[in-house]
Amino acid sequence: DQAVVCCWTGTGASIAANKVPGVRAALCADAYTADGARRWNDANVLAIGLRLTSAPVLREILDAWFAGGPSEDAEDRDNVAHVERLDEDRRAAR
Repeated sequence: DQAVVCCWTGTGASIAANKVPGVRAALCADAYTADGARRWNDANVLAIGLRLTSAPVLREILDAWFAGGPSEDAEDRDNVAHVERLDEDRRAAR
């Protein structure tokens, strides 16, 4: 499952989305960052700032995001697993 969230700067939307268990939201201002967030971090929520994102750039970001997918590289998968463990530890500490 994926989602797209946005607000004026994208920061608040990203912070709020990352409070939801299992969400890995990435604030992306360009297509390269969107592709990398999907590939290397297995991000599942795209956060976008509306203030500075033009329509053509938004289209590039969305195209990169939806065309991308998680890397199968072992190091990348280990990084994602590490973040998941951090989330689990935080939930267990409550």
